[in-house]
Amino acid sequence: MKKVLIISPYFPPANTADSQRVRMSLPYFEKFGWEAEVVAVGEEYIDAVKDPLLLQSIPASTKIHRIQAFSKKLTSKFGLGSVALRSLWYYRKKVNQLLKTAHFDLIYFSTTQFPVCILGAYWKRKFNIPYVIDMQDPWHTDYYQDKPKSQRPKKYWFSYRLNKHLEPIALKSADGLISVSKAYIDTLHQRYPQLIDKPHQVITFGAFELDFAIAQKTYAESKLVFPQTENKLNLVYIGRGGEDMRSSLQLLFGALKQGIGSLPQLFENIKLYFIGTSYAPAGQGTPTIAPVAEEFGISAYVTEYTDRIGFYESINNLQHADGLIIIGSDQAAYTASKAYPYMLSQKNLLGIFNSQSSAGKVIQQCNAGHLITLNQSPTEAFEVLKNFIKDILSHRTPQTNWSAFAQYTANYLTQKQVDVFEQVTQQFGKAVNQK
Repeated sequence: MKKVLIISPYFPPANTADSQRVRMSLPYFEKFGWEAEVVAVGEEYIDAVKDPLLLQSIPASTKIHRIQAFSKKLTSKFGLGSVALRSLWYYRKKVNQLLKTAHFDLIYFSTTQFPVCILGAYWKRKFNIPYVIDMQDPWHTDYYQDKPKSQRPKKYWFSYRLNKHLEPIALKSADGLISVSKAYIDTLHQRYPQLIDKPHQVITFGAFELDFAIAQKTYAESKLVFPQTENKLNLVYIGRGGEDMRSSLQLLFGALKQGIGSLPQLFENIKLYFIGTSYAPAGQGTPTIAPVAEEFGISAYVTEYTDRIGFYESINNLQHADGLIIIGSDQAAYTASKAYPYMLSQKNLLGIFNSQSSAGKVIQQCNAGHLITLNQSPTEAFEVLKNFIKDILSHRTPQTNWSAFAQYTANYLTQKQVDVFEQVTQQFGKAVNQK
């Protein structure tokens, strides 16, 4: 059996989006002939929301190596708060020890803490081992270059320049790419032509049914963020906000305002809840949804909770909503991994995405809900929202095509990852033998 060493700074009990692919794949790697070990940062060194229940989904046989990181209290004085930068030295030290004492066929970086990926080139030179990078988000991007400073992330000046410097160090020597979006791979092929002939595959996040079994056991312990009242129709979104979602919000809120004015009997009892919209520590998040609702004069119908909540608490809130909404980015490459638990909730679903987003295409392909695309007119968006509300009130549940959905399960998508691993090791082995 081959062995893969997975680099994932965030890992359960941390509840972060970029750790979910690894978490959901671990139960299936051995089935496809690979033994996996994970190197992650110790939970005491990270400030992400934690959900200890996530550990129940990790196979007991999986080796998890926990490393240290420099204290954020210390490094933040120099403007360096990311876990990637704080753990880089400890990653180098720990993985050096592992590669000296045990054989691994591949190193797999699956994280959005991208600076750690520069160690791939170092380990490849030192230990003659190939590596694959999982591009869950863009690393170096010009997206915010033409945006006003008020819309840019914190410390953008520094991070933009750091990413521009570090990305080529990691990517030029990579032996394979996995990405949630074809657009990300296309961009990297343009920047680094040497990657074109390397194995690459677009693989979205998977649907993990085990999570719903775990959540069901803990319903009594979970809290609902939103109040349940008989005379209100509660529509729920759980996930980040941000300026790149403004276009989706404008279509949604414009349609809602039109409905309140023209069909009050259908729309007047609607309440929208946006939960966990900021990555900032609890109580420190800046609202990005409520201000848009205020612009449309519908603040009474919209409530935003910026604080993140636990993973299984999120599932519980989805299950108790009357209907679910997913707002998407204005970027075509955006893929909403949250679409899968939304679909597994078997609730009426409304997605709002760029017309080229894979998330919208999945919803359509699986007949899992209603869809608004950003190229639609306000009138068209209103009609979709109206039909969505009517379905909820009529208790019509989505007729999801579960056969089509099968290709988005964690089991199926883990095999696709392993296919890339096999191609990389074969290609790398041939290259070594030819030297």
